[in-house]
Amino acid sequence: MATLLHVPDLAAPASPSWSSDRDETLRCVQVRQETHDVKTFVLAAEGPRSFRYLPGQFITLELEIDGSKINRCYTLSSTPTRPDLVSITVKRVPGGPVSNWLHDHFRAGMSLGAIGPAGVFSCFSHAPAQRYLFLSGGSGVTPLMSMTRALHDLGSDADIVFVHCARTPADLLFPEELTLMARNMAHLRLAYVCDQPLPGSAYAGHLGRMDAARLAHIAPDFLLRDVYTCGPALFMAGVRGLLAASGYDMQRYREESFLFEALDVPPPPAADAGAAGASDVHHIELQKTGQSFTCRSDQTILQAATAAGLRLPSSCSSGVCGTCKTRKVSGQVQMNHAGGIRAREVDQGWILPCCSKPTSNVALER
Repeated sequence: MATLLHVPDLAAPASPSWSSDRDETLRCVQVRQETHDVKTFVLAAEGPRSFRYLPGQFITLELEIDGSKINRCYTLSSTPTRPDLVSITVKRVPGGPVSNWLHDHFRAGMSLGAIGPAGVFSCFSHAPAQRYLFLSGGSGVTPLMSMTRALHDLGSDADIVFVHCARTPADLLFPEELTLMARNMAHLRLAYVCDQPLPGSAYAGHLGRMDAARLAHIAPDFLLRDVYTCGPALFMAGVRGLLAASGYDMQRYREESFLFEALDVPPPPAADAGAAGASDVHHIELQKTGQSFTCRSDQTILQAATAAGLRLPSSCSSGVCGTCKTRKVSGQVQMNHAGGIRAREVDQGWILPCCSKPTSNVALER
């Protein structure tokens, strides 16, 4: 069934900005098949809204799948220079509940909840560099694509070497658009690196894994460039290793990753009860389950629950995704989140236990 096109009124006054404290829902207006296992979902607000964010930032999707509420963060592959729509580009992950649901069920006309945008992985959040090196692996290309699209639309003459690594030439994302942008940007140079060849493909890029020799061949001056990296955990670990071994100044290195399932809740710091200034100990009560545990003021509530053998819903453990969101019935906490909760939710008493430390006894509605 055909769906109505999303055509903004270009002659209308500027729309108010999207704010997840006021706006909760995004509607899918288009689905694009990028590769055999990657789709781009183009999203619009339910009412006239302009999306204002830094290229490279992410949104947190709020979904209900098979009766369970799940939050997932996805970097916006779109650019704020085209403010009427946002898009996410999602790779199907074997066994991944959210990516598979999106690929199999999410269609134009359907809606989902969203928080954000948030995040600090953006070349626009730092002073402009003389030279950039964008290193992407697989669907980790999305924040770097957002940055490049923005720089292109702004007429930037930034000196960028953009390296995109994929398993095969069929897995490369956005090669045609990148080529078009490189025609318009005199100092944007592209390089592709594929692990394996594809029989019958006209691909003429690099074959094999990224290493120091290959990087030096692609970007001989890489030691002088500000590096932005996004991709699978092993890919980014390899990039960090080769840069460090080459004498790169790692203060100029930045990376992004949302592989929350690979993250463990960090162990709480050891406490010395006899030391001066030792942390206070507070009582945490879970009202619905009747469970309770103690938590020091230098621990997050999630850390203390894990140490007590309790399993609270969690994912990122850093205040990004919102998975652990819980209503606080009483008590006080110090919460330092990274965008995974709305300001009005905080005003209503909700907290993220993964980034909340108690300053008194606390009761949670859980």
